[in-house]
Amino acid sequence: MDFTPYIQRYENELINEVIPFWEDHCVDHEFGGYFTSLDRDGSVYDTEKYMWMQWRIVYMFATFYMSSYRKEKWLEIAKQGFDFLTKYGKSEDGTYYFALNRKGEPTMAPSNIFSDCFAAMGAAAMFKATGEAKYKAEADAAMQNYIRRMDAPKGRWEKALPAKQKRLSHGHFMILANLGVVMRECLGTDQYDADCDRAVRTVLDMFWNEEMQVLFENVNPDGSFDLESCEGRFINPGHGLESMWFVMNYAERRGDQEMIAKAARIVKALLTFGTDKEYGGIYYFMDALGKPHLELQWDMKLWWPHNEAILATLFAYRLTGDEYFLEKFREIDNWAWAHFKDKEYPEWFAYLNRRGEPTHMLKGGKWKTMFHLPRCLFIALDQMRKIQAQQS
Repeated sequence: MDFTPYIQRYENELINEVIPFWEDHCVDHEFGGYFTSLDRDGSVYDTEKYMWMQWRIVYMFATFYMSSYRKEKWLEIAKQGFDFLTKYGKSEDGTYYFALNRKGEPTMAPSNIFSDCFAAMGAAAMFKATGEAKYKAEADAAMQNYIRRMDAPKGRWEKALPAKQKRLSHGHFMILANLGVVMRECLGTDQYDADCDRAVRTVLDMFWNEEMQVLFENVNPDGSFDLESCEGRFINPGHGLESMWFVMNYAERRGDQEMIAKAARIVKALLTFGTDKEYGGIYYFMDALGKPHLELQWDMKLWWPHNEAILATLFAYRLTGDEYFLEKFREIDNWAWAHFKDKEYPEWFAYLNRRGEPTHMLKGGKWKTMFHLPRCLFIALDQMRKIQAQQS
């Protein structure tokens, strides 16, 4: 297959549409940091600064600065965000708040360890981009906070009482699997290799159910599956697909063909389970046994699972050569670009109903920022070029 038309389309979308949208609209030139609640045309509709979204922007602009598309302005945008977040974003114990107001005053407690996760990613990318020691120190501190908090992620902000069943969360381990790779790449250290390897193997050995052919989001601490509760039966196809390209990326670096093969099989199973056979696209949330889901938005189609599915199929096709993944890439690419891409303004819609019709016109908010889509476009370009090179 000739990927040239895909490469041209993805590159144009990234360089001429998506990055300029955020470059033009997200920077808070008065107080620092970023606006992420952006309407369809890029206008700001809320000034709250959510830490996940802020640090993801630092990470992406630093990453793009280091790419062949390099612009000096991108590093400056990333630097001012880092300065704002490290000045105002930390709580007394060094962990990051969940949200700040526009001026940088904390509005939500540090109850979520993903604030630390994305701080580690952003600071690590800044170190690789600049070589300045302060960025490495911040990346290490945030990474160590993330690892330290995994057993009790909410800490003193935990609302659950002792009677609530304890769970292991797939999200915590899949993120650590990716974080370990980022730390090695950006910091040049093997300090987190053991944590990364443990996370990858936990995902594959504990959350994957071979008999049912699904990847669970929550398992009991002993590794058993709870099919008697909604939480226990919870399946998030997009998370699973994202997790598997993380695993394949890790396994390729180690030369572990057996791990690559297993991850590819899981991608195939998740696509079989998670695809809406009537309307197309990938479901947001699912129940392992097909029972009612507690979340009312379960059948919506969100941008990020489709971004992650594109990457998972490209990784799997490149690393296994299985034509199934090429066909699924074409199918998902076609559906995503037909339904999420806004034909009038840059950036993609985030939230569609089951039929694929936008339910919100926003381009950014509490959960959407400059991350999944530009990362997808950027990494997909790399994967497609590698496939082209293999074929030639």
